[in-house]
Amino acid sequence: MKGSLLLISSVILLTDVLSGCPPKCLCNRFLKTVDCRNQGLVEVPSHLPAETQILLLSNNRIQKISQSAFVDTLALKILDLSNNSITGLLPGTFKELQHLQILNLTKNFIEYVDNKTFSSLSRLKELDLSSNNILSMPGTLGKNTGNITLLSMKHNKLQKVDRLLLESLPNLKVVLFKGNFWQCNCQVFGLKLWLESFLYRGGISDSIICSAPDHRKGKDLLRIPYELYGICPPTASDVHQANALHYTSEHKSSPKLAHHNEHGGDSSRSHCEPKPKPRPVSLRHAIATVVITGVVCGIVCLMMLAAAVYGCAYAAITAKYHREKNSSGKEKRSLEEKESFERSLA
Repeated sequence: MKGSLLLISSVILLTDVLSGCPPKCLCNRFLKTVDCRNQGLVEVPSHLPAETQILLLSNNRIQKISQSAFVDTLALKILDLSNNSITGLLPGTFKELQHLQILNLTKNFIEYVDNKTFSSLSRLKELDLSSNNILSMPGTLGKNTGNITLLSMKHNKLQKVDRLLLESLPNLKVVLFKGNFWQCNCQVFGLKLWLESFLYRGGISDSIICSAPDHRKGKDLLRIPYELYGICPPTASDVHQANALHYTSEHKSSPKLAHHNEHGGDSSRSHCEPKPKPRPVSLRHAIATVVITGVVCGIVCLMMLAAAVYGCAYAAITAKYHREKNSSGKEKRSLEEKESFERSLA
């Protein structure tokens, strides 16, 4: 990517500058590029050319991005905001960028990502959030972000990632996790399952190295057996939700009880404990089982084939032996009869 940016810069320096180009920026009418890198900017320049498709703002001192920063650049496809001082992103920051495909936010100080920040980017394909201070990721990046093929979250302060976030990105091909503070406890169960399935389907990812607990520190998440995780204890919200569902089902199944409660009758509600989730099947174990079963079946088939060949050979040899024995016996009897006949004539 650095080589591409260097090439763009070289071409920009050799071409004419557009009229109305922001100060400290270089604009190119042919590449539809605005290069404002390394200029010490503290905000996104205003009055950008409307036809701009590539906007390079890396290596500046931008801290905040207003919701109107990109109202003039509706055709923008590539936006590079890397290596700035951005601490947060407002939900409507990129709402005007309907054609944006690549968004680079690496090397900033972002701590929180709202689930509506990228929701309007229906054509976004690459989102790079690496090297920030992100503590947690939302359950989804928005209903219109299903076209993302690359998501980088490496080198942040993440301890876990919700499986729902990854499942909401059906076209994801590359996902990067390394350099975070992963808590390899029962709460990463879903992430482990998703990652195994993702890699099995041909996806590309780096390794998730555990930071805690201590006895798993430095270990690869995918190499820790499921049996060592155990079942997560139910939280207070889980118990409350389970009780509410149980109480609702009782009312639906027993109209008399519901009528009695409506008239102030006291009834004791049983507190149902949430049932432990069934242990997920290990994809690798399933594949190993299929392979072993196939090998065993193959060996059995070979043994049966060998037995059949041996039986046929034995039967052929036995039949040949009996034929030879019978033919020799007949010859001997005919010779004896001939001799006796000759003696009788004599």
